[in-house]
Amino acid sequence: MKHRVPTFAVTALAAVGLVLGVAGCSTQPAAGDAGTAGSAISKERCDENKAAGTITYLSGYQFQSSASILEYIAADKLGYFKDLCLTVDLKPGSGDTAQNTKLLASGQATVSAIAQQDLIQARANGIDITGISSYSNAGLDVLMTNPGTTSLKELNGQVVGHKGYVPASVQAMMVKEGVDWSSLTLVKEGYDPSVLPRKQDGLAALTGFVSNEPLQLAAAGQKITVWQPVKYGIPSSLGAMAVNPDFAKKHPTAVQDVLRAALHAYDFCSSSQAKTEQCVGYAAALAGATYDKKLNAGIWQAETKVVAENPTPNQPLGGIDSENVSKLVDMLHQFAIVPDSVTAEQANGWFDNSFIESIYQDNKLVWPAP
Repeated sequence: MKHRVPTFAVTALAAVGLVLGVAGCSTQPAAGDAGTAGSAISKERCDENKAAGTITYLSGYQFQSSASILEYIAADKLGYFKDLCLTVDLKPGSGDTAQNTKLLASGQATVSAIAQQDLIQARANGIDITGISSYSNAGLDVLMTNPGTTSLKELNGQVVGHKGYVPASVQAMMVKEGVDWSSLTLVKEGYDPSVLPRKQDGLAALTGFVSNEPLQLAAAGQKITVWQPVKYGIPSSLGAMAVNPDFAKKHPTAVQDVLRAALHAYDFCSSSQAKTEQCVGYAAALAGATYDKKLNAGIWQAETKVVAENPTPNQPLGGIDSENVSKLVDMLHQFAIVPDSVTAEQANGWFDNSFIESIYQDNKLVWPAP
């Protein structure tokens, strides 16, 4: 599945590519950056983390300032990985989640942003990866309509645009609200959200991401209505991460400390407008001159707002909700995305919350490390 392909200028980003064997965008801290090797860690733990070697982080989509991307860039540039004796090589993903899962399972990537529902689908297809964190049970997928639509039932018999498929969470929301799915005309559109207010191809609705297309349309002065599945009790995930299971078994402290550094950076980047802009600046430096800093700051703020408004129940930031995993399995069964033979119990075994649990004490992130 595609994670996202925003419409902002990405010429320089696309040129980076995804082939991990080609010279990549390693972002080891330059001289003068914050962080001193091992300054936040015991010598024993430092040695364990050094033994893990280079950890390849693969983003969900390029170096966009999304949750699960920006904080990893910031953790690198702020020296947090270095503090924990970690060597992390940042690679930009293409937006193809299926490709990310395969690279992760093969060991060409070590950790990567993989939505919980996509991980369940990958495991159902025999791709061996392990979920290790998630920021929220709310997702980013949304449906957009023009302002005149006051009920999703009004979409019956209408044209709905999508980017290649209608996300399961959006479909579940629509069906739950009484949309007759068989009555719809589904049309694959490009990545210009203005097709909705222009009613191109007779569009009555268009799928998108809450942190992307609505921001673009608002900036253009276009009014739309955004329908979020989370408001209708539909399960999803945001900022979820996965790891190569062989690596996790061999180097558990390294996995813990990658998450620790990223969460520490998440707090930093979210603490003020100035620090958000500082973190976005790090991403822009990696991406190139065409990077839209204003849009990307908006993306980060929109996504962290969703996280703040929809915290994972009874979990610290990053903790995995087993009930949400079970609900995702039910939804994926509903639309025949995974076979009925995949059970909720089995799917929950594909996630490991122990890495997150180990880095918190009394629901507070432990920094520096033990």
